[in-house]
Amino acid sequence: MKEYGPVSHLVTRVAHAHANVASPLLHRCGLYPGQELLLMRLWEQDHQSQTSLARALRLDPSTVTRSLQRLEQQGLLTRRPSPTDRRTMIVSLAPSGAALRDGVGRAWAELEAITTQDMSEGQRSNALRLLRRIEHNLTAG
Repeated sequence: MKEYGPVSHLVTRVAHAHANVASPLLHRCGLYPGQELLLMRLWEQDHQSQTSLARALRLDPSTVTRSLQRLEQQGLLTRRPSPTDRRTMIVSLAPSGAALRDGVGRAWAELEAITTQDMSEGQRSNALRLLRRIEHNLTAG
């Protein structure tokens, strides 16, 4: 069978394989893939609007809302209306969300080691360069 779009096909397969490896690592922390990205943004800067989180992660706002609702139900964060604009929800870490930082860091370190095993520093640099180019191509416009 002729392969249509071999780069696009491989990007999809790599993303799927990466998520399959990340999932059990994050489950150790009680998280699903993608939830850690929201927490990471809050670890960098707490008390952000849902809109700014969605924008920073380049995700659809409705996807972010659903993920934040789940994290809130788990007691990892809180969402409150902004005191200056009641239409804006401010997202803040709960102590239990802040406490996951080290565990998520270990999971991501393990994921990085698995992802880049047997790669030289030059190969890692080239992979980053090419992935950034692919991301640019897909998000430009």
